[in-house]
Amino acid sequence: MLRTVVFLAVSVAVSCLLTGCDVQERRLTPVGDFFSTPEKTNFQISPSGDYIAYLGLYHNQKNIYVLKIGEEEGMQRVTSETEWGIQSYFWANNDELVFTKDKHRDSLQIFAVHRSTLAVRHLMPPSAVKLRWISPTKVINNSILISLNERDSSVFDVYRIRTDACEKELVAKNPGNIIRWYADLKGELRLALASDSVKETMLYRDSESEPFRPIMSNSFRNSIMPLGFSAEKRSHIFALSNLNRDKLALVEIDMETGDEVRLIYNHPDVDIDHGGYSSDRGEMTYATYVTWKQQRHFFDNKTQNVYVKIGEKLAGYEVDILDRDTARNRFIVRTFTDKDAGAIYYYDMMTDTLVKLTDNSPALRDCMLAGMTPITYHARDGRQIQGYLTMPPHAKGRKVPVIVYPHGGPSARNKWGFNPVVQFFANRGFAVFQVNYRGSSGYGKAFWSAGFKEWGGKIQDDITDGVRWLINEGIGDPSRIGIYGAGFGGYSALHAACFNSDLYACAASYSGFTNLFTYLKEIPPHLTPYLQMYYEIIGDPEMEPGLIKAMSPVFHSESIDIPVFIAQGGRDSWSAVNETNQFVQKLRKRNIPVTYMLREEEGRYFRNEENRIQFYHDLGAFFEKYLK
Repeated sequence: MLRTVVFLAVSVAVSCLLTGCDVQERRLTPVGDFFSTPEKTNFQISPSGDYIAYLGLYHNQKNIYVLKIGEEEGMQRVTSETEWGIQSYFWANNDELVFTKDKHRDSLQIFAVHRSTLAVRHLMPPSAVKLRWISPTKVINNSILISLNERDSSVFDVYRIRTDACEKELVAKNPGNIIRWYADLKGELRLALASDSVKETMLYRDSESEPFRPIMSNSFRNSIMPLGFSAEKRSHIFALSNLNRDKLALVEIDMETGDEVRLIYNHPDVDIDHGGYSSDRGEMTYATYVTWKQQRHFFDNKTQNVYVKIGEKLAGYEVDILDRDTARNRFIVRTFTDKDAGAIYYYDMMTDTLVKLTDNSPALRDCMLAGMTPITYHARDGRQIQGYLTMPPHAKGRKVPVIVYPHGGPSARNKWGFNPVVQFFANRGFAVFQVNYRGSSGYGKAFWSAGFKEWGGKIQDDITDGVRWLINEGIGDPSRIGIYGAGFGGYSALHAACFNSDLYACAASYSGFTNLFTYLKEIPPHLTPYLQMYYEIIGDPEMEPGLIKAMSPVFHSESIDIPVFIAQGGRDSWSAVNETNQFVQKLRKRNIPVTYMLREEEGRYFRNEENRIQFYHDLGAFFEKYLK
């Protein structure tokens, strides 16, 4: 599917040598330039297209700002949070915005603020619950649908909040197995997805006055992912489905019968991705998919024309439309490349005007960053594996120090684009190697399910085989290879330290799992409907304790003989701090060099900017020490 083009990166490096690039001294960009909190984020346009809102910093907390189109310099701050910033928001109408604040002592609150009077109203009193917005997330007939685990921490019931009366009404009580709810274009709750952790069932009703009824069931290994209801036929939905096929395809389904009535678009090599559905119009405007880059197949000429016109103005940049007005004439646009974090723009199609609203990472604008090249190799059993290689800008020939960077999940995937972690490492002179090992999403269900119960087996073999391929190609210096990851990627780094210490000079884990028994035991209550699925994907701790023990780094610390870096938050619900402490103590007793960063106030990942920057500073110093 993809041909190996990694030698392109090498030839670029060699070309730089011939043209005198290496005469320039390697300049280290400050850590904060990569990982500081952006000053402006989350731009959204009002339904009329007359106003743009965004989150900006005020007293180091995120607050909502609004500017009028054509008066970009006259923005107004409409909230004044100084202790707990804005977590999420959206336009309720042309005058009000609905928002939630960062949780204080796990207390959820929902508010509305008027853009001109600045009046703030409580839409829901404080409650120690978790919130899930129900798609489409917007105010319809002065009400919004939300789901809360208020009654039972393990299930989410649906409520309708009246924005004009600030009242909450129960719409649907979860019988215990509903994992997702969907509303139609008029804001009625008419679709639900139930799971017994192994089998998923789609439930449908024609109106809220009727009970839900099961329409179709399938194993969790198959997927039907609703995107939204069709405006043309009331009972039809657009969805991504891999029923009776390997790859996710864009289809239309009649929910009265459960029949797939139309295959809209598919790709022979990769899954169709989310995107392209218009919740205002109930139609598909395009299909998205990712080979080595994201691509689109358009169904709507007007939408395609918008992308073409913006692309002509920003040649060489990838373009994503983040938001649009109801008339689809005014747009919020994000741009990026692999070497540029890009910017956010406002585009008016009627006047063909493009206005920059902010640079995504202004501190990196003039820095020499690194290109991201797709690669392909074959694992030991012949399976084709794809990934990306980023060479440092001033790589002097081949055999450079390498940081292997496994993605999290593991059912996620690496994609081409701007990645601050990758660029940070490349700026420090390291090549960065990212692998989409088996078990990654995007390549079909056969490739995904090939990673089941292989967390400590073939998934890690795929990573190992990629490193050996890199060495055999003469790209990586075999004596200067490290591995780093977060979440599952951190687990992979610790696993590599236990079982492949001969391949790596050092390993670093950020919130990585050390004990899979604990990981499976500590699954939060609201994820319990997925428990049996976790057992099928990872392993059953009661029926297969040998498998779980063999895969868990905590039981193999005596095999580690390379330096290790470990970072964790004290409130990480997936990894017990006591076990991480014990793991670190075991290594230190054996005189293994360990750098341990524990931040008691943090969760799975560090949200505090100071902690985050300090983490990457120390991580960079760790790799400088052991790979240079």
